[in-house]
Amino acid sequence: MSSALLTPSELASRLDSIPRIRLAHLPTPLDECPRLSEMLGGPRIFIKRDDMTGLAFGGNKTRQLEFLLAEVLTQKIDVLVAGAFTQSNWCRQITAASRKLGIDVSLILAHGEKGPNRQGNLLLDELMGAQVQVVDLNDIQQLPPLLEAEAERLQKTGRHPFIIDPFRPDVLARSALGYVQAVLEMEMQFETIGIRPDWVYVSGANMTPAGLSLGFQILDLKTRVFGIAPIQWDEDRSVDIARIANATSRLLECKLELTADDILSSDDYIGERYGVTTQAGRDALKLVAETEGIFLDPVYTSKAMAGLIDHIQKGIIQKNDTVVFIHTGGLPAIFAYAEDLILP
Repeated sequence: MSSALLTPSELASRLDSIPRIRLAHLPTPLDECPRLSEMLGGPRIFIKRDDMTGLAFGGNKTRQLEFLLAEVLTQKIDVLVAGAFTQSNWCRQITAASRKLGIDVSLILAHGEKGPNRQGNLLLDELMGAQVQVVDLNDIQQLPPLLEAEAERLQKTGRHPFIIDPFRPDVLARSALGYVQAVLEMEMQFETIGIRPDWVYVSGANMTPAGLSLGFQILDLKTRVFGIAPIQWDEDRSVDIARIANATSRLLECKLELTADDILSSDDYIGERYGVTTQAGRDALKLVAETEGIFLDPVYTSKAMAGLIDHIQKGIIQKNDTVVFIHTGGLPAIFAYAEDLILP
């Protein structure tokens, strides 16, 4: 890692110089979870409630869209083209943001585990009036050509589309700014509460852990960010996350560069594959609900919490440590996964 550090006020000034639209209800709460900590024999655990960002049931994507869509609005765009799986939180929040901004949206959704079942996120997409096509793919790495084809089709009808490609470097870098800003927000909360977290745990494969890792490094804070990947991709997550963080650093005109060695990420908790619940994830979801009245989702945060619990049990996280768990949302998927969650 090469060092080019900023003070909080300097970082805030650079973030303020970048176009942003306000979509989220911020700051989100930072809730202490004493009963969960007690059940796990320590450490002190807080949950950063980004499930409460407020846009169509909330979630981490809202922070990212504030920076991404501000750039889109500088262009003559009247329709967004986006894609992921049918139970995509990303697409649900893109759809909500587009409606709030008076822009149409066309979604190309890979079948995945739940397919065209009108429940959870897919139900919400359709209620918000998104144009939805479900395609027979199980790997969203194959989506970009389909998004380009849809944009071309729309152009031929006189529309002005913008493709939100989940693999496009500029989309990823600008979106990661949302979690650099979240680090500033959390730092103020830490000072108010009087804590200095040893760890931040988050479910994420790219933009969210990239922004968090960059933000803590820019401010030279010793808190370690640990990403629990929900999906297996062709490229190692640490390599991808570092590259995104560095592109975001350049947007901030900061010379800080991260390497894959600076990124803590694990794909040990995915289970059989993306979108399939795990017993450890179901147990974690139930434990947090029973101890704190907080619900996790079945695909992302429950598996990340399972990873956090496993790390406590293995001694990676010490009893006297303080941990912040980023709740990235995804709650509508609970209903699409009802039968999976009541397995014995």
